[in-house]
Amino acid sequence: MGEKGEQLGVMPRHQALETARKRGFDLVEVAPTAVPPVCRLLDYGKYKYEQAKKERELRRSQRVSLLREVRFRPNIDNHDFEAKVRTIKKLLDEGDKVKVTIRFRGREITHPELGWRLLQRVSESLQGAAAIARQPVVEGKSMTVILAPVTPKSTPKAQDVSAEPPVKTGEEVKES
Repeated sequence: MGEKGEQLGVMPRHQALETARKRGFDLVEVAPTAVPPVCRLLDYGKYKYEQAKKERELRRSQRVSLLREVRFRPNIDNHDFEAKVRTIKKLLDEGDKVKVTIRFRGREITHPELGWRLLQRVSESLQGAAAIARQPVVEGKSMTVILAPVTPKSTPKAQDVSAEPPVKTGEEVKES
């Protein structure tokens, strides 16, 4: 192929190299496995520069989604709860996923239903702004759920936290 994409036909390698030198271009092999191999005349330095420029532009336009964490305690006051929910909404609006963690201390772990109710309150407060990316899970002395932002173009059904109880992993809690 020529520099503008036109066909130059089948020719021996030395003739193709000579044609490229006369026109001031490089001979670049495009499809080496084809029979006969397909080559193209182009300025290879300019081609590499254009490719790097396109990659930089793509990287600049990409948005990296982060996983942010907001921690709660089971016996949180209303005002503190509302402040943390506002923080979660702000993080979701920025496009980040949010990991909501409820930390239990001491014997609080014997009442996981308190954490469960708190997660239900959080999901009700964020109705329409967040979808559950990972169902609630109890890991050690904490209960976690991951929320993802809901985009306007692809609105998945918001899952209800009350649908399933949390899954326990690790050691079971023993009552003393």
